[in-house]
Amino acid sequence: MTTAPWRDPALPAAARVDDLLARMTLEEKTAQLYGVWVGAATDGDGVAPLQREMTSEYDWDELITLGLGQLTRSFGTAPVDPELGAQALARAQRRIAAAGRFGIPAVAHEECLAGFTAWGATAYPVPLAWGASFDPGLVEEMARHIGADLRAAGVHQGLAPVLDVVRDPRWGRVEETIGEDPYLVGTIGTAYVRGLESAGVVATLKHFAGYASSVGARNLAPVRAGVREFADVTLPPFEMALREGGARSVMAAYNETDGVPASADPRLLTELLRDDWQFTGTVVADYFGIGFLETLHRVAASPAQAARAALEAGIDVELPTLKCYGKPLVEAVRAGEIAESLVDRAVRRVLLQKAELGLLDEDWSPEPTGRIDLDSTANRALARQLAEESVVLLDNPDGLLPLTPDARIAVVGPRAADALAMLGCYSFPSHVGTHHPEVPMGIEIPTVLESLRAELPDAKVTFAEGCDVSGPDTSGFEEAVARTAEADVCVAVLGDRAGLFGRGTSGEGCDVADLQLPGVQADLLDALVSTGVPVVLVLLTGRPYALGRWHGRLGAVVQAFFPGEEGGPAVAGVLSGRVNPSGRLPVSVPHMPGGQPWTYLQPPLGLADEVSSLDPTPLYAFGHGRSYTTFAWEPAESRELEIGTDGSYDLPLTVRNTGDRTGTEIVQLYLHDPVASVTRPDVRLIGYQRLELGPGEATRMTFHFHSDLSAFTDRSGRRVVEPGVLELRLGVSSAEVRHTTRLTLTGPVRVVGAERRLRCEVGLGE
Repeated sequence: MTTAPWRDPALPAAARVDDLLARMTLEEKTAQLYGVWVGAATDGDGVAPLQREMTSEYDWDELITLGLGQLTRSFGTAPVDPELGAQALARAQRRIAAAGRFGIPAVAHEECLAGFTAWGATAYPVPLAWGASFDPGLVEEMARHIGADLRAAGVHQGLAPVLDVVRDPRWGRVEETIGEDPYLVGTIGTAYVRGLESAGVVATLKHFAGYASSVGARNLAPVRAGVREFADVTLPPFEMALREGGARSVMAAYNETDGVPASADPRLLTELLRDDWQFTGTVVADYFGIGFLETLHRVAASPAQAARAALEAGIDVELPTLKCYGKPLVEAVRAGEIAESLVDRAVRRVLLQKAELGLLDEDWSPEPTGRIDLDSTANRALARQLAEESVVLLDNPDGLLPLTPDARIAVVGPRAADALAMLGCYSFPSHVGTHHPEVPMGIEIPTVLESLRAELPDAKVTFAEGCDVSGPDTSGFEEAVARTAEADVCVAVLGDRAGLFGRGTSGEGCDVADLQLPGVQADLLDALVSTGVPVVLVLLTGRPYALGRWHGRLGAVVQAFFPGEEGGPAVAGVLSGRVNPSGRLPVSVPHMPGGQPWTYLQPPLGLADEVSSLDPTPLYAFGHGRSYTTFAWEPAESRELEIGTDGSYDLPLTVRNTGDRTGTEIVQLYLHDPVASVTRPDVRLIGYQRLELGPGEATRMTFHFHSDLSAFTDRSGRRVVEPGVLELRLGVSSAEVRHTTRLTLTGPVRVVGAERRLRCEVGLGE
């Protein structure tokens, strides 16, 4: 029988929370505002920035008598069998509930950037590979599976997706992003949110906001983005994921923008996020982000002052463990230095979310139901499909690919025979497993070498490593050149080793000075090319690298962005021809390692011209990718049209597969605004569609363009649709346009807000 109104699930959540808040002491309220990280290392290499310095000791048994807001990474801190981990989490939740007066369990959160970051869980392709797929539907399905695994293990909140837009590819966390275009990031990220939330898991958008725009591509560095760049590039993916995806949490970023740390910015976390966008969920701190207000940003003189700044800004939960929202906050409230109403505001949001999750209900149970299989056959099939869709064929000028089934193949390179070459820094084996070398990897990850041998059983495949990923040793070059000279073709598998804080060549804190291949891999590639044997370059990386040095000298170039546990078979399938490549670049591939930062979203002054000797034009443009078949586009007759600044236009196109095998075309719609009141990117993506077609098959599609998609931030800070000429450009990349339609928008300047259309819908068969 229900003993208190707050326990009654029949009552509105707000009424339940009001009743509960009135019964709680200040200490019990603040306990709902922090997480606890059991087992976090306080020595050695950590998995969070400055973990050793920021992690404090505490008495668990005493602490939980007040209740607890969150449990941090029960699965993602050390290797634990999933079944045993779920049972241990359930025991911890029972102890938390039994220790406090109200019996409220904690929200358990985990990382899930490329799958559930747990031992034995499926390691999916990284987000940059999601972007390369241009397939929101598949990403949503993957996220649904990730969410189901999280829930089965007793986890309520996932710290994903990353919605940062790449601004400088030297930044180490490029692998965690979806790409350099806000529309692609927004649509793919929103699909991930939908999938995770449909499984009952709270999706957490990060990093809000501006984190990827750091000066010099350094991790956790200042951001000096202008107001319009922030509004038109940084923020739209977050707005889309909240409005259309229904994300229930946002993570405040580490960075400062123009001198104001995001974790202490009420204009960002309250005025924009809550007042303008009407967000009602929880805002959580990035790990140690509140403490960093004192130690790194120096806008607070004590943990209590940091707590006040964060609460005033709008951060509800301190993660990963208590530092500022515990005793320092209680003492400051008691001393009258912090208004208790700020605590109540945050606690109300936390408890409302716990009510949504069923954690306030009397019949709540932490017990796992059924067998937990975090790397199921269905998961692996999804990982394989996404990996296959994300592999990008950059070049194949003479048709060297697919490989001949009985060829003599020399496989060379430091990434060819290493399973970790498939994984990004937030996959469990790379993120945590490297700290536990005595523990098996927990999942099967075929290498490219193993996969190619299985894919082409009649081929004679030899192998030489050649060099390390990042070391200076060239002693292996001789063997690599010898194996290549004996072969019909060389497959050079080069790229990154994911890691954290300088322990890799890609990943969080693994920022680089330029975009040269790591270590001596470029010299190895030169040596292989000099043999005269055709070389297929296969890149397994977390960022794009400059390839102009070898342009015109390679037989083919294949790019895979950390394609996950099934990445080896996916890459081998492209090499053999079993898989017809359909990936497209979510980031530009530069010609030379200098001239950065550069993304394709450039206004006229950002493009190549005669007044600078530095040409930033990429070797392979955003959206580029080749196929083993060909396609013909049959647009409607071109004519100039007029629509109002609140009008719409349907742009039809028929696409036909003119080759002899099934393939996928990705039709991309770009907007060019010739004249505007502020400078605009020369082109920017506003729509796209994947089309899989059999030989000779054709389909008709229609982009439903609305003038809202031309909106931008003007000089006064308003988002407006301006009258004037626009060009809608249909292309196979941002640089290769197949058809252009000119539209003239007529009527007054129109101010648009939250009601505006964010995406270009596509009709098939219309």
